[in-house]
Amino acid sequence: MKKKNPLRKRILREISGDKGKYLVIFILMIATISFISGYLVADGSMIAAYNESFTKYNVEDGHFITEEPLEKSARKRIEKEGVTLYNLPYVEKKSGNNFKVRIFAMRDKVNRACLMNGNFPQNADEIAIDRMFADNNHLEVGDSIKLDGKNYRISGYVALSDYSALFENSNDSMFDAIKFGVGVVDEKTFKTLTKKNKVYCYSWCWEKASANEKEENKRAEDLMKVINDQTELSDFVPRQQNQAIQFTGEDLGNDRAMMTVLFYIIMVIMAFVFALTTSNTIEKEAGVIGTLKASGFTNAELIGHYLVAPILVTLISALIGNILGYTLLKEVCVDMYYGSYSLPTYVTIWNGEAFILTTLVPILLMILINLIILSRKMRLSPLQFLRRELSRSKKKKAVSLSPGIPFFSRFRLRVLLQNRFHYAVLFLGILISYMLLLFGMMLPSIMDHYQNQIHENMFCKYQYLLKMPPSLSGEDFSVDKLLKYMRFSEGVETDNSSAEKFSAYTLETYKTDAMKEEILFYGIEPDSKYVPLKLTDEDVYVSSAYAEKFELEIGDTIRLKEKYEDTVYKFKVTGIWDYDTGLYVFMTRKHLNQTFDLGSDMFGGYFSDEKLTDLNEKYIGSILDEDALSKICRQLKVSMGELMYLVDGFAMLIFVVMIYLLSKTIIEKNAQSISMAKILGYSGTEIARLYILPTSIMVLLSMLVALPINTEAITVIWHTMLRQKMKGWLPVWLDTGVFVKMLILGIVAYGVVAIIELSKIKKVPMDLALKNVE
Repeated sequence: MKKKNPLRKRILREISGDKGKYLVIFILMIATISFISGYLVADGSMIAAYNESFTKYNVEDGHFITEEPLEKSARKRIEKEGVTLYNLPYVEKKSGNNFKVRIFAMRDKVNRACLMNGNFPQNADEIAIDRMFADNNHLEVGDSIKLDGKNYRISGYVALSDYSALFENSNDSMFDAIKFGVGVVDEKTFKTLTKKNKVYCYSWCWEKASANEKEENKRAEDLMKVINDQTELSDFVPRQQNQAIQFTGEDLGNDRAMMTVLFYIIMVIMAFVFALTTSNTIEKEAGVIGTLKASGFTNAELIGHYLVAPILVTLISALIGNILGYTLLKEVCVDMYYGSYSLPTYVTIWNGEAFILTTLVPILLMILINLIILSRKMRLSPLQFLRRELSRSKKKKAVSLSPGIPFFSRFRLRVLLQNRFHYAVLFLGILISYMLLLFGMMLPSIMDHYQNQIHENMFCKYQYLLKMPPSLSGEDFSVDKLLKYMRFSEGVETDNSSAEKFSAYTLETYKTDAMKEEILFYGIEPDSKYVPLKLTDEDVYVSSAYAEKFELEIGDTIRLKEKYEDTVYKFKVTGIWDYDTGLYVFMTRKHLNQTFDLGSDMFGGYFSDEKLTDLNEKYIGSILDEDALSKICRQLKVSMGELMYLVDGFAMLIFVVMIYLLSKTIIEKNAQSISMAKILGYSGTEIARLYILPTSIMVLLSMLVALPINTEAITVIWHTMLRQKMKGWLPVWLDTGVFVKMLILGIVAYGVVAIIELSKIKKVPMDLALKNVE
């Protein structure tokens, strides 16, 4: 009959005997695994919901806007190009609260709406509005909203499938879900809305899908020419150029790699903490282990025994963490996505990859790191364990310390030297937690600085970017086209003396290691009163934001291309202008017009310190004022606010747990010395000065050293993240107040831990020193 292994009885007793240590490890691991699991499940589910929405809600392949409603004959001719047209007109109404709502009639064939809460509108005074817009403006179902003087009752929340990101215009740099929203009313109500501001919008869907993006673009260009022949176009937006549809899909999943790496860093640190505590347990039970080895227990059996506790805690933590991840934390992460995008309802999708990453990999990490340390320890002979000679190397002479150093100071130095590996892991834990805390706390500082930079660096109070109607594109010539061009020329002229013309052109970055980016070229007057650059016709200046994002210096050559063509342009950078709030290239107007063959008199907009009231509104593409340029700040604060608070809390949890575990281990390791000190008459407070003060010094030093290291590291991470995952540029700006807050939070958190450890020192019994007399 096979004997039972008596070591099995000790496992639960060991865990319960040190329940404080295992409890905090358990809490931290559950928090980490549940958050990462919840994020991965939410991310996968939301990506699936977004991708499925194209078929489920029949999202358009593009849309165009005309000056007048399409005639039946024109519609038939356009549909011969292999498309189905859908009539989706809209009107825009403003509220006294300074926001705008774009109102559509209920859609039943294309770009269908997903009902998120409440009901679709059925009565004349009802409207269903975008859920995220409603949340941002604190509007509830059943509330009344006043638009252009008329009250509407909010019947429900919706997500329009063609507005997953609330871009008012596709050429906006960032959407604004605070000041712009969309909504739907029933068909009868829509017919009663004023026709004065009605926008005649038509969506199209291809009868046969395109093979690739290049073919899609070619078909769209051919379609635009046909539409131009039938009516006067004012806007033409294929799906691949529609940021309201594309932006969300491009952004979803971008943080996945960063979150996974962070998770593994934390797991490795936790594995080292386990290894340290296990090593401490081995030192404490050296006599027992020596006896067991002498009794015939193999190294494999003893290693297996001491591996059980970390594996068991990791496994239970992973299981509970995944349960929480699929329930509570998944909802938290989904809410963060819903706080950024107007996504439809979703279905939770089982994520096998998330289970492997958050369960199997942490267990393997625990086994690997603990196995390495335990294997090294268990190579010692039974006699060495019985004699407590646990160092594999020959015992070295203690580091010589000057007799001139006071006794207590020398003692503290000995404590520091004896526990140097513990303090190294402590520093690593503080470094990681402080990096997370810095990341969470720096965003408001960056946003505030960016807002100030926008205010200080604006070229002028108003930038008018003009929009040439699509009906004027192409090289074909006709009398009708000439008349349209004359009307356009008259509509974009102003008599305001404050206005200054500039040319504009947009190219796309080409073959860089950063995310594709649209770069706006400004062609300015040589003696411009708004852009203080003295340019020659050979000069090409770039903004400092452009230079910093793409790591450019004077003399470098930049390569850019037409977005949907193969034409590539090369420019040599002759100067960098200190301008952090936009990716721009500056040339003389003459140079720009010649480079892009626009014609000597062509211009693309106006700089002005006054509103230009005599421009035809239909030819104004966008107006860049301080409010428009601040969209990115407003939206990021709303989208990332909750995430930053979550990161801050998580960082402080790591900070407290790491300090608690390692300081606890140091005290337990020196328990016999503490007991002896009590026998010699030292009080608990005096002993605390010997063992807690060194840890206090190391914690404070670690915090101070971590700040500059993390500042450099977070700058590199931030710049890399912006280059790879985000359009535009937000320079890192860390206010001194951020560092002060971090130090205060760290000191307060450690103060709580120190009080707990002081009570532990006072509980160490005096008879402990007598039980282990060698």
